[in-house]
Amino acid sequence: MTSFLRVARYEVRGTRNDSWFVVRGFVTILLLFSYLIPHTSYLEANAQKRARYEFHRNLPVYADSLIKDLTYPLAWGKSPITDFDEWREAARQKVLDCMLMPPPPPADGFDMKLIADEQRNGYKARKIEIRLSRYYAVPAYVLIPDGKGPFPAVNVLHDHGGHFFIGKEKMIRPMACEDSTVVKDAEAWLTPLYEGQYLGDFLAKNGYVVFSADAPMWGERGRSEGPDRQKFDMISGNMMMYGIDLSAYMTYDDISGTEFLAQMPEVDPQRIGCTGCSMGAYRTWMLAALSDRIKAGAAICWMTTTDEQMSFKYKRTENGGFANCLPGLRRWLDYPHIASIACPKPMLFINGSQDKLFPVPSIHKAFKTMHDVWSSQGADDKLETELWDIPHSCPLKAQERILQFFRKYL
Repeated sequence: MTSFLRVARYEVRGTRNDSWFVVRGFVTILLLFSYLIPHTSYLEANAQKRARYEFHRNLPVYADSLIKDLTYPLAWGKSPITDFDEWREAARQKVLDCMLMPPPPPADGFDMKLIADEQRNGYKARKIEIRLSRYYAVPAYVLIPDGKGPFPAVNVLHDHGGHFFIGKEKMIRPMACEDSTVVKDAEAWLTPLYEGQYLGDFLAKNGYVVFSADAPMWGERGRSEGPDRQKFDMISGNMMMYGIDLSAYMTYDDISGTEFLAQMPEVDPQRIGCTGCSMGAYRTWMLAALSDRIKAGAAICWMTTTDEQMSFKYKRTENGGFANCLPGLRRWLDYPHIASIACPKPMLFINGSQDKLFPVPSIHKAFKTMHDVWSSQGADDKLETELWDIPHSCPLKAQERILQFFRKYL
C-alpha cells in the first residue's frame, strides 16, 4: 500500500492545481489509514485477555507469599536493639535511607516572599512563597491569630482524594487573590470531606498559627497541562529515574515547612503540632516520626497494616501507590512501626468503621501495635486511638476533637 501511495502522489504532479489538491487529500487519508490499521490491531490485542497471567486487581498473584515474607525485623520488640532511644534513631535512619536522595537545601534560607495578605475574623491570612530546596520554591498559606504571641502552631497537611487542582486550599479558605475557579473548587471539595469547615481557619480562630503548603503535584505545584490522576504514577516513575522518590519529597517538604514555622517570630517553637485527614493523616504521623519539632500529632483516617492493605481479602484494595511508596521500607518496618518512632509524643488517631479504604481488622492491628510500643515506654496515656462510626472523612466533630487534643498537649 505504501508503494502505491508514493506512485499515486508522484503521478498527479504536473496536473491542474485543483486536481492536485483533491488527490493529495485522498492520498493523505489513505496514508492515515495505513498508519492506523496496524495500531488499531495493536490496541485490540492489548485489550484481550490471556489464559495465563501474573497480576490480578493490580496486585501480583503471589501477594500472599510476599506478605508472609514481610517479617519487619527492625520493628520495636523484634529488633535486637533494646534501648528505645537507640532503636528510634536507627528506625528513623532506616526510613530516611529508604526515602532516597533528599532535596538540596536552599543556598540562602527560606527567602520568604509575601504574595498577598488579608484580615479575617480574629486572624490574619497570608499567601507566601518559600524556598524549601535549591530546586524549587513552594506556595503556602499562613494564618496568624490577632493579639500578642508567640502562639502554638499547627502544620495542617492536605489530603489526596485523587483531586490535584487544589492543595493548601483544601485546608485553608482560599484568599481573595486566587482565581474564582480555585475558590469554587475548594468550596465544592470542603462539603463531603470536611463537612463545610476549613480545618485551618477553625484552628486559627482558636488561637493557633496555621501553616499549609501544596505537596508536589497538588495545587500550584501541579502539571502545566492541568491535573490528571493517570499521570501521577508516570511522573513519580520519571522522578525515580533521577534517583528521587516523590512521596519522600512530600515528607521532606513537610519537615522543612515545619522548620519554617518554628522560626516565625509569632510561633512558640516548643508548641508545634501537625494534623491532617486521609493522605494528610499519613503525612501527619510520618512528620511526627521524623521531626523533633513536632510535639503532638492528630491523624484522621489513615492507618493500616500491609498484610490487610495489600491482600486479596477485600473487594476494594487500597494500594496507596506512589503517594506513600518508599522503596524497600516494607522489608524493615510496617506503617504502625514507623508511626511508633513518634513515641512517646502525644498522638491522636481516629479511623472510621465505614471507611472503605482501610479495613477495620487492619485498624485494630495497627492500633494494638502502636499501643504496645507506647506502653513499653510508660506513655500509653499519650496515645489516643479511636474508631468512629464515620466514612473516610474529617467531620466537624473530628475537627473539634483535634482542637481538644491540641489544647491538652500544645
